[in-house]
Amino acid sequence: MSEVITDAPAPTPPDAAEHYAVPTREVYRRTLLELARADPRIFCVDSDMGGLEDGFGRELPDQYVNVGIAEANLMGVSAGLAHSGLLPYANTISGFAASRAAEQVKIDVAGNNLPVRIVVTHAGVSAGHYGPTHHALEDIALIRPLPHMTVVVPCDAAETEAAVRATAALPGPLFLRLGRARTPLVTAEPNGFRLGEARLLRDGDDVTLVATGPYPVVMALEAAELLARQGCEARVLNMHTVKPLDVAALGRAARRTRGLVTVEDHVRVGGLGAAVCEAVAEDHPCPVRRIGVPDGYLDFVADERSLLEHAGVSPERIAAAAHDIVRRRG
Repeated sequence: MSEVITDAPAPTPPDAAEHYAVPTREVYRRTLLELARADPRIFCVDSDMGGLEDGFGRELPDQYVNVGIAEANLMGVSAGLAHSGLLPYANTISGFAASRAAEQVKIDVAGNNLPVRIVVTHAGVSAGHYGPTHHALEDIALIRPLPHMTVVVPCDAAETEAAVRATAALPGPLFLRLGRARTPLVTAEPNGFRLGEARLLRDGDDVTLVATGPYPVVMALEAAELLARQGCEARVLNMHTVKPLDVAALGRAARRTRGLVTVEDHVRVGGLGAAVCEAVAEDHPCPVRRIGVPDGYLDFVADERSLLEHAGVSPERIAAAAHDIVRRRG
């Protein structure tokens, strides 16, 4: 496959706060359209998500197909397009991609190491208004073990744009995990993203907070502020790439601080916390506390942050876990 020519860094907009004051999925859609205008191999494969047909489909109808609400077919069609030399972006909801279409993702896409970009929205509990049937709290655990798969979870709209551009030339499959509604802006510009390299958001020598996803990163930064007021300096790592994991950054954190606290909008089994435990156990064993959603359904309707806090993912719980590590390590 020839080199993609559409992954140049984006210029920083004059008013980043206003430019990125939209949901991550909206930034993804406008970035994808921009890239596709420059590269006719980029193909948008829709599963009746709503919005893509009016934007991408209307402007580039020859690079757009809507397979309907048929997620298994979505993956098979995308795999076929990739095998023929195109660069398909398969669009669906995270829970549907990771469970309903799991066999097709495993065999058709990952098993053949095809450059299908599986872009999912409504990750974690960002579809909290739909109830637990639309929660995606185990998607990383289901997708991460698949061969050749890259898993990216941007922390905000700016990082989403950077991630889309940085992965445009990726030779294998990608799982890009996005939310639904607008979330706080963490990064001021779109060009600080490096695939597979954790981003240091705050330095500290006492404990390290490792977070992935919009609200987990925001809460980790809020927890670091709480800890600072209590005399504890926390390092904060934005682990936007869950696979391949930045083992080097985790090793440095394990050696220079007293332990790690992981934060995620995912169950504690199989997600970021599990990946971090696997990495430090092999490289430099240290205490790890995992802040994530416990086993069981969140069987009520609420907004995303409220659901996470109810599940125990909050700045206060993060800070308490950090204090426990520091206390135990002297």
